[in-house]
Amino acid sequence: MPVPSLLAVFAHPDDESLTAGGTLARHAAAGARTAVVTATWAADTTRAAELAEALRILDAGTPRLLGYADSRVPRSAPGRPRLCDAPLDEAVGGLVARIREFRPEIVVTHDAYGGLTGHEDHVHTHRVTLSAVHAAGLERLYPDAGEPWQPSALYLATHPHSAVRAWGGHLAPTGKTLRTVPDARVTTTVDVTPWLDRKIAAVLAHRTEVARGAAPGLIAALPGAERERLLGTEWYIRHELVAPARAGTDLLP
Repeated sequence: MPVPSLLAVFAHPDDESLTAGGTLARHAAAGARTAVVTATWAADTTRAAELAEALRILDAGTPRLLGYADSRVPRSAPGRPRLCDAPLDEAVGGLVARIREFRPEIVVTHDAYGGLTGHEDHVHTHRVTLSAVHAAGLERLYPDAGEPWQPSALYLATHPHSAVRAWGGHLAPTGKTLRTVPDARVTTTVDVTPWLDRKIAAVLAHRTEVARGAAPGLIAALPGAERERLLGTEWYIRHELVAPARAGTDLLP
């Protein structure tokens, strides 16, 4: 059977590599169409150029940018609103257009916490993506955004509580609260160690983030065994687009 096409939607350049780089590489290696939509940063920035290099390594096409400003870096998209300040309908419509253009069978995005750090752009990207995935299949919503297309599955990239053992020691000095979910909430665990070299190369392609000591810089400083411990597994929660009703939850006739 053909491997399903996959569209990843993340907030910033480097989120795709850190969070789903192994899954993207794995699907591409199996012959699937893969692509990434990034919500923030303008196309003429260094970060966008680094994103293009990371996607080349992951075989995930060229950047698809919504072009909003990072909430903490106004210069990331001069003249554009911060992602969190943009009209929701506008942001959803922009993503609907990209979903309908690429026509993925699977969409991947941040979980409701926005990942381990809970960055506000991650959380907002989660909300925009959920709305867009549902709207993309409805012909009377965003009629100018292309022919309707309904993805078959939506996966939320997450971290289980058990992952704190790996990540906690590295992020503890930052003072950040780690936002993880009960292990039982995880529906899909992906071993990406066969694609770890490509994932790490894509992470390190974000040289600006390496230089400033953000997560890619943390990865750059670690020995190989520790890199594998942190990045060799990716976790997801499958979000049912049409969930089966539980007994006793029907509306009264």
